[in-house]
Amino acid sequence: MKLCMKPVEMIAVSTCDGSIRPLKFKWHEANDTAEAQVVKVDRIYTISEEKIAGNSMLVFSAQSFMHGEDRRYELKYEKKSMIWYLSRI
Repeated sequence: MKLCMKPVEMIAVSTCDGSIRPLKFKWHEANDTAEAQVVKVDRIYTISEEKIAGNSMLVFSAQSFMHGEDRRYELKYEKKSMIWYLSRI
């Protein structure tokens, strides 16, 4: 399990009450020269908040079907900069 945070391109839905839900994201798996992979978020287990270096983040514990198997990971949304990160895959 890798513990680095890597920025990803995200498609998400926000509701009228302000909640946000990730739908799918694009990322480069091993190196930046490989073709980007689009991953659909199949299931969200938990949503929590944490602060990293004073920055408030939403943390989504999720699961997707990748490379022939179900894999769990975390997606983090930095509220101040509005950037999504893939973490703990």
